[in-house]
Amino acid sequence: MRALAGRSARERSGLLLVEGPQSVREAVRFAPERIRDIYVTDGARVAHPEIVDEALEAGLYVHPVTDEVAAALSGDAQGVTAVLTRDPDAGLESLPAAPSQVLVLSNVRDPGNAGAAIRVADAAGADAVVLAGDCVDVDSPKVIRSTAGSLFHLPVLRGGPLGDVVDALRKRGVAVLAADVSGQRELGQATSSLVAESHAWVMGNEAWGLSAEELALVDEAVRIPIRGRAESLNLATATAVCLYARVLG
Repeated sequence: MRALAGRSARERSGLLLVEGPQSVREAVRFAPERIRDIYVTDGARVAHPEIVDEALEAGLYVHPVTDEVAAALSGDAQGVTAVLTRDPDAGLESLPAAPSQVLVLSNVRDPGNAGAAIRVADAAGADAVVLAGDCVDVDSPKVIRSTAGSLFHLPVLRGGPLGDVVDALRKRGVAVLAADVSGQRELGQATSSLVAESHAWVMGNEAWGLSAEELALVDEAVRIPIRGRAESLNLATATAVCLYARVLG
């Protein structure tokens, strides 16, 4: 199980590690068919009885473990750990037929940023998240933990090159927007018609944003207005601003 912290072990075994009560609880509720085993300490069983009760009701294997074993399995799981099979249907073919809003992460490398962005997409009611280009592995324990369970609430797909993702979105009638400082228009009233229709937001790498080649693929680049002296917003905050432009009208 400890080896599942590494990408190669996950790819060889087809398994992944889910750590902590929040993520394991949401996996039990929304993806029970993928759960192989759940490991719970006595303390965690007392603190989170609903996890054990719902898991047993679903016919899942729940194994009691000592605090020492739990710490060996994961140093940050609060006594609750699960092993799941990797999602076999996590490609572009699983995009919804008529999505209203999609988040695309292009070359996002930091697991905490990727997980936080997936959590934002879930909160904003996005229909799917697509990881394009050389993104962090969505099955990384750090990504899963950062989503706080949102990974199991909506499709999170591996999309390959950004061009392939854009083509798949356009075939579904989705306008593709990019959040970038080069945008001719600011996000706001001037762009309200864009977010009222079926659309996707492309968010770029944390350090260098979107390249000229990536920007050439989208329908329009839109910049987030910054009124103060901050140079920029972090990825999760920028994602929230863009996705909630539709929610808040």
